[in-house]
Amino acid sequence: MHQVAVLVGSLRRDSINRKLAKAMEKLGADRFAFQYPDLDLPLYNEDLWADPPAGVTALKAAIEAADAVLFVAPEYNRGPSPVIKNAIDWASRPWGKSSWPGKPAGLAGASPGAIGTAVAQSQLRSILTVLGIELMAEAQIYLTVKEGLFAEDGSVTDAGTAAFLSDYLDRFAGWIERSKR
Repeated sequence: MHQVAVLVGSLRRDSINRKLAKAMEKLGADRFAFQYPDLDLPLYNEDLWADPPAGVTALKAAIEAADAVLFVAPEYNRGPSPVIKNAIDWASRPWGKSSWPGKPAGLAGASPGAIGTAVAQSQLRSILTVLGIELMAEAQIYLTVKEGLFAEDGSVTDAGTAAFLSDYLDRFAGWIERSKR
């Protein structure tokens, strides 16, 4: 069972990206244990390292304890959400104590728009690889979400989408295994 820190880049309770993460958790329950660190953090401020916020130290501990990280990122104005970027920045510090190097990771995202979160993920790729994250490139999820795609119980109502997400999770499990070698 792979322990995965899932960083959902939206704080909204009814976030479609949170629904996507929960659907993936349900589909991969036999292979993954998903943990959702709280990303409701103060804006990055180097001065706060004198007495780091508890949420920041919890985030860093969750990432370091995980076998991998799954970024489930919305797209805001053709870029990554401030929530996800802020979490990335906090976990990369203090200098010399980044939680990221060598960590296997995957990207996913959902949007009601036609191209899903492709632009935000493209920008995130350039940020994440600079931090030494071993980012899976062989499979990507830019999901366009229509009303009713996610059921109340967290399942995916469309068989084709469920198969697509399951395939992604298979590839992600393989990526984690290869990264351990």
